[in-house]
Amino acid sequence: MMWSPSATLSLFLLLLLLGHVPPSRLQSLGTKKLRLVGPGSKPEEGRLEVLHQGQWGTVCDDDFALQEATVACRQLGFQSALTWAHSAKYGQGEGPIWLDNVRCVGTESTLDQCGSNGWGVSDCSHSEDVGVVCHPQRQSGYLSEKVSNALGPQGQRLDEVRLKPILASTKRHSPVTEGAVEVRYEGHWRQVCDQGWTMNNSRVVCGMLGFPSQVPANSHYYRKVWNLKMKDPKSRLNSLASKNSFWIYRVNCLGTEPHLANCQVQVAPGRGKLQPACPGGMHAVVSCVPGPNFHPLKTKPQRKASRSEQELKVRLRSGAQVGEGRVEVLVNRQWGTVCDHGWNLISASVVCRQLGFGSAREALFGAQLGQGLGPIHLSEVRCRGYERILSDCLALEGSQNGCQHGNDAAVRCNIPDMGFQNQVRLAGGRSPEEGVVEVQVEVNGVLHWGTVCSDHWGLTEAMVACRQLGLGFANFAIKDTWYWQGTPEAREVVMSGVRCSGTELALQQCQRHGPVHCSHGTGRFSAGVACMNSAPDLVMNAQLVQETAYLEDRPLSLLYCAHEEKCLSESADHMDWPYGHRRLLRFSSQIYNLGRADFRPKTGRHSWIWHQCHRHYHSIEVFTHYDLLTINGSKVAEGHKASFCLEDTNCPTGLQRRYACANFGEQGVTVGCWDTYRHDIDCQWVDITDVGPGDYIFQVVVNPTNEVAESDFSNNMMRCRCKYDGQRVWLHNCHTGDSYRANTELSLEQEQRLRNNLI
Repeated sequence: MMWSPSATLSLFLLLLLLGHVPPSRLQSLGTKKLRLVGPGSKPEEGRLEVLHQGQWGTVCDDDFALQEATVACRQLGFQSALTWAHSAKYGQGEGPIWLDNVRCVGTESTLDQCGSNGWGVSDCSHSEDVGVVCHPQRQSGYLSEKVSNALGPQGQRLDEVRLKPILASTKRHSPVTEGAVEVRYEGHWRQVCDQGWTMNNSRVVCGMLGFPSQVPANSHYYRKVWNLKMKDPKSRLNSLASKNSFWIYRVNCLGTEPHLANCQVQVAPGRGKLQPACPGGMHAVVSCVPGPNFHPLKTKPQRKASRSEQELKVRLRSGAQVGEGRVEVLVNRQWGTVCDHGWNLISASVVCRQLGFGSAREALFGAQLGQGLGPIHLSEVRCRGYERILSDCLALEGSQNGCQHGNDAAVRCNIPDMGFQNQVRLAGGRSPEEGVVEVQVEVNGVLHWGTVCSDHWGLTEAMVACRQLGLGFANFAIKDTWYWQGTPEAREVVMSGVRCSGTELALQQCQRHGPVHCSHGTGRFSAGVACMNSAPDLVMNAQLVQETAYLEDRPLSLLYCAHEEKCLSESADHMDWPYGHRRLLRFSSQIYNLGRADFRPKTGRHSWIWHQCHRHYHSIEVFTHYDLLTINGSKVAEGHKASFCLEDTNCPTGLQRRYACANFGEQGVTVGCWDTYRHDIDCQWVDITDVGPGDYIFQVVVNPTNEVAESDFSNNMMRCRCKYDGQRVWLHNCHTGDSYRANTELSLEQEQRLRNNLI
């Protein structure tokens, strides 16, 4: 039977009146978003809201059950649903009720595969808004929780916040820490009315701008300034303030939100009311407190850390940018990682604020910023959002729920805009990631662009330059840049003698000459860099060294090749070859690449050096240093290892070996794999023939000259306590250089001196 279009429409209207509308498919939700909203701090539960036509709306609880909650939770990135909540348990929402009578089988991956009455077709009120409680475990493919996940489309949301400085003193500061709050809404900047403004609102704004805390602004003084401008008929602010389009009517935050758009925001007074948006009020003023690394002016020394801060310290490792990295905590004087089970923006923000940054803009799962090595200290971290340090949050021990380093949590924090990125640029390179380094400095009171002298220019300085540029890590520090044409008007050398410790935010913060002095002059010897977004990170397996160490008295007749490669102490030169022997401290070494890029030799195969005696190529002439030191740091014996075979000895299950030395193959260590040098191969030792009995420190340094760029050089050194009685040797307490740390952090320069025995 054929139905006419008018008959079909009549039947549909009849069914609608009777309340029997057949389930219809939702418009594609694959491009739409869900979010959970509510007063709690748990990301896995709250009122269910869906974004449609640029506006967030709620879902009615009619017919809603566990299978619908399961589909919603999976779409939100969780493994499953635990339950659902009816009758607006998580508070009544605002705006439209987009969905009613949602019906799912439970196997759908998104809500668009379920049935419903259709968009906006509902007979519910907000007292029937449904909520869901998801299992906190994230799906394996769910990589991070971002602030942007819960925001609407560009141009239809509060997507940006800034402080407009009003007082002359605040205008001179960088970063701007105090001023009127302005938000970008529908492509235009608006100011926020101060009526109902709270310190919780200020906390959210400061966190978004990269500041860990806030203080009350001098509202009385700002009110006087405001009143003076309102009395001036020529004041532009006077005319703008009378327009509702100039204002955001009201904001109400809890203080734990990662973004102002997550707060309750009312853009204008209620519909139908012709009242002004900010009657008798003025713009809200916020005063933020920057972290220790971002103070615009010199400040007094920071207060001594409290006992609780000393008990549990936090750091970030392997991040390409300032304010990001794998989260590591210090427990019982040993650094370890945090498991991503239950990891969310609330807990990540506590870490960020503790480190002197703002709130978190992303909480990352699945070791996206590299795997750690050592203990996993914490799991199921549960913060409310107001905690001052991470140890104030509830958490389980990492060993309690089977976490692996593949679950290491990481963060990306909001940081203040210091303006440093505008004071450096690259010129002449083949890509935006490489070129001559040009910096802006003040010369006789005038800002000038110029180059950096390449004297003393190294990988540490290049790392600071790449980080300042926002380009991640340095791949190469280049001293001879004749093949790159810089900017013609910036050829003068304006910075020389640059020496960085590696922690600076900009080259302008590094030590440098007062009057510029460059032995090479200008031109071809200007400093250059090649940057990369990811880098390898080599770490020695300290436990294997401790377990495999032993002594061998090896006949000189078997050491000719080792002697030729200078793997024996100098006293071996004066022995009656081939008679006699050398006492060797042997051990196995296993070197992991825990970074985010493959470790490759700096030079290509055409530059590798052939060694006839051992009949192999050396891709890196000195790959590791082996030293025996006295307790006070004096070197008594040394050894070294060339990387004659840098390859993937083993890889975890599911990861393919990429590098093998056979048949002059490519050398390197793949991300996640490790290269093993067995104890029984030549030069895998320290010659201790001339060493007397006693207590010593055994030290191994990988990539000792920093020839190949890494994301973290602080873990390249491994140390053990060593006891030698003249016949036997014991190694104990072996650990990488950053596994244990005294109260004060060693700078990279201090560590380099320690490695080179320059104490």
